Amino acid sequence: MRTLDGRYRLEQRVGLGGMSEVWRAHDEVLDREVAVKLLSPGQPDGAESVARIRAEARSAARLVHPNVASVHDFGTCVTLPGHETPYIVMELAMGDTLAAHLRAGPLHWRIAVRVCAEVSAALAAAHAHGIVHRDVKPANVMLTPSGVKVLDFGIATPTGAADPTPDGVVIGTPAYLAPEQLHRAPATPAADMYALGVLLYYCLTGRLPYAADSVTQLLGPQRRQPPQPLPDLPGLPAEVADLCRRLLAEEPTRRPSSLVAALLLAEAVDARVYVPMHQPLMPRPRPPSVSPWTDRAATEVTEAAAALPGATAEVTGTAEVTESRPGG
Repeated sequence: MRTLDGRYRLEQRVGLGGMSEVWRAHDEVLDREVAVKLLSPGQPDGAESVARIRAEARSAARLVHPNVASVHDFGTCVTLPGHETPYIVMELAMGDTLAAHLRAGPLHWRIAVRVCAEVSAALAAAHAHGIVHRDVKPANVMLTPSGVKVLDFGIATPTGAADPTPDGVVIGTPAYLAPEQLHRAPATPAADMYALGVLLYYCLTGRLPYAADSVTQLLGPQRRQPPQPLPDLPGLPAEVADLCRRLLAEEPTRRPSSLVAALLLAEAVDARVYVPMHQPLMPRPRPPSVSPWTDRAATEVTEAAAALPGATAEVTGTAEVTESRPGG
């Protein structure tokens, strides 16, 4: 075991990526479980890494939203003489990633739409703060008993910022890149919305909306062919299929905003979402110990909630918008 700054005791590694790893840890000061993100072994440390990780922490810390994993702290620890390793302390989101769920195949359309409604609500909060996530994908979406958590703002950037990477280097996950990102256009919320369209399509069908046999194919001319239309899915509202098509539009200005997408998707499944332009809408109570992220659980949640006095299941609520006034 290691303890960072005499406070965060690392207990178990729960995630490993190309550049970082995430540990379950215990905050000795506040006596609570947290997640700690560190650079992976072998990654270069130093001032540049510290600045990059600090920027990620600041981006995420600005977003106070139920569908974004909260940031608690940032710090550095000395691993070797003269070497500082930066770390971020975050809310410990208990659950499995959307990527893990999708390995078993597509989600029921109600579950898929509700997941993407909450992802879009998280993006709306980020976009309202001038932040573009740039890496929306199943591995960065955690499904928890209390709802979706969007993770990893490691490559987030201010809206309109130019791409500083060298020619030939692509930032992000190729399968979820918008066409303009391949041409190194400045980052805009529309790029996140294209990724949301790919995510929605994948959740509904279990595959990408275009051929993807290799990274070369994803980044080549075939990748820029029009996405395949959604197949007919029993029960899927026509407005959801139309939204997916518009999210995957070649022209960024034709894609709906994150706020519009969140409200439309929530309305399609009668769910509630938090939207940044209006009063937050509290999610309805969910029966304890019931996971909402399976086809079976969708039925269980509906039946259990119907049995509660005056309650309705979250999958059969209403998407409402309440105007808020400045200062409250």
